[in-house]
This record gives sequence, C-alpha cells and structure tokens, in this order.
Amino acid sequence: MQFICAAEDAPSNGGAYALLLELDVPLLARAGRRSALLAAGRYIYCGSARGPGGLRARLGRHMRRGKSRRWHIDQLTEAGRVAGAWIAPGGDECALVRALAELPVPLAGFGSSDCPRCRSHLLHWPQGAAAAVLGAQKC
Repeated sequence: MQFICAAEDAPSNGGAYALLLELDVPLLARAGRRSALLAAGRYIYCGSARGPGGLRARLGRHMRRGKSRRWHIDQLTEAGRVAGAWIAPGGDECALVRALAELPVPLAGFGSSDCPRCRSHLLHWPQGAAAAVLGAQKC
C-alpha cells in the first residue's frame, strides 16, 4: 500500500484507505448508543470510497476542517489531525481491518454500523505496536 500525505496525491478511482489520525487530547467519541473516551494517541480508521471522485474526494473530505459531521469519523478528523492515509485502489475496507487485527478496538461499532463482519473500523495504534502490514509513513 502507498502512504499519501495529501488528498491530491490519491487517485480519483474507488478503493479503500486506512486513515492515520492523531489525537493530542482525549476525546469522548460516540457510535450510535455506544461511547468511549479515546486516549490521546494514534488511530487508524479503515474506510472505502466508491462514489464520484473516488479516493481523492473521500480523503479530501476527511482532511478538510470545518465540515458538518456526517459520519462517525468526523468526530476524530475535527478534534484531531489527519497525518495521512494508506491507499488501496480497488481494495476493501474490511480486508484492511482484518490485516490490522492485532491492533485494539477502542469503540465497537465505530464506522461499521452497516458492516456485518467487522467489530469496528476504528483501531488504536499504540506506541510500540508493529502494524507492519501498512508499510512506512512519512510526510
């Protein structure tokens, strides 16, 4: 997978992505009736982009500030900072979650309320955890 720092670097075709987010302070996040206090640190959100504009458009929305809150992930993108994303053109978000199964789930149902297979599409990436399946990231 390729790591990108800006949405403009993503293709306009569909696929999956793993968004790298950093929270400097704890955040009370909600997913339906569930909530959890997310500690400051790094998080990975796995999503898909199948609509018009594909990965470029979806990542552009995630990386933009001041948007209306439409999806669960908007809580984190507005409270923290998006440090980049790994992209998988033509890929599947659930396959990304399975590949990162060693990472802890901080809030069940987050980003996966319409997914029958995944417990959550948000994962916590603690310091020292490998997540080598993603590859290097640097902006």
